[in-house]
Amino acid sequence: MKVDQKGHTTIIKDTQGDFTSFLEKITQQFKTFGNHNIIIDLLAHKDLTINDIKLLLPLSKQQKKAKKSFVIVVSDIDYNAVPSTLVVVPSVLEAHDIIEMDEIERDLGF
Repeated sequence: MKVDQKGHTTIIKDTQGDFTSFLEKITQQFKTFGNHNIIIDLLAHKDLTINDIKLLLPLSKQQKKAKKSFVIVVSDIDYNAVPSTLVVVPSVLEAHDIIEMDEIERDLGF
């Protein structure tokens, strides 16, 4: 697992290729990232299913309660099948854009 922090955003990238162990590590260490917006980079995983993505839902809800963004980066998935409570995008650049828009909305009080 590689953790890269840039300003108010933390990018967490799986380097092992094992989604189950990656999910366990993130869940255990999640409180250390709680003060930042989070991008979960899963671009290395080509065989993820919607059900795999849904396993990140509890972490996403925690971030939303803390008024922080939680964006998942995945390619090769049906984005229309992803629950609306999760933010899933195809690139890290788009993830940064989403977080920037969320920050602006929070600053404006939306």
